Amino acid sequence: MTALLAASPFAQPFFQHALLAGTAIAAACGLVGCFLVLRAQVFTGDALSHVAFTGAMAALAFGYDLRLGLFAATVAIALLFGSLGRKARPDDVVIGSVFSWILGLGAFFVTLYTTSRSTANGSAGVSVLFGSIFGISAGQATVAALVALGVCLLVLLIARPLLFATLDEAVAAARGVPVRLLGYGFLALAGVSAAEATQAVGSLLLLGLLAAPAGAALRLTDRPYRALALSVALAVLETWAGLFASSAVPTMPPSFAIMAAATTVYAATFLIRRPATRTPTPAPTGA
Repeated sequence: MTALLAASPFAQPFFQHALLAGTAIAAACGLVGCFLVLRAQVFTGDALSHVAFTGAMAALAFGYDLRLGLFAATVAIALLFGSLGRKARPDDVVIGSVFSWILGLGAFFVTLYTTSRSTANGSAGVSVLFGSIFGISAGQATVAALVALGVCLLVLLIARPLLFATLDEAVAAARGVPVRLLGYGFLALAGVSAAEATQAVGSLLLLGLLAAPAGAALRLTDRPYRALALSVALAVLETWAGLFASSAVPTMPPSFAIMAAATTVYAATFLIRRPATRTPTPAPTGA
């Protein structure tokens, strides 16, 4: 029995830290991702993934903690998207223009980091790209969980008016809902979620954690609040599945395992047919 407990992944501190941080990050991404899909802002999440890499490399190039660059860059650029868009809802042209500029900056900071800091950790860039959730310390896991919990609470706090503004922006504005302020607030939360997800699955794959569970949930139900709960549940379960799979097969990176689970679930939703809503047949009118 002692040997079985020792062999269990729960007995390993690195797995405990990854499970704590991964669960909280997945829940936050599930909530934020659902609104990204509903508001047709998935491209924003894609752009923020590259912003996360550029911000992290900029912080490393200037000798700061990469997490400072992650959060500062993703939140700042998310708010920039909002300021350049209509009612804090950026269009594809705005995102694409900033996107290309950010990619150029990312290349510059990678070069600056690798050439100016000979004693720098050469694997830092790789961990930003592909994540390092099994390398998170106890303190980092606690901070990640608290930040993700804060994101979840804020999203739930604004969920009702944000959903109103998402589904019918004009009517929401006419009813006194602060549509633009909600847009800025949501973009800031999306930026924080992107920075958090980078630590789990890396900047290249964070879009999958934001979009795949939410996309699957919205394919399974057309009720917004049920979709929010289902998106969170799917994101958390897919993260758990990825962590356990990577623990069982050490050669499998956890970020790949998490994304493989998310992609499999999303693909499976295409095999499920929701019953079509029957519209009542109008009664024939008399002659």
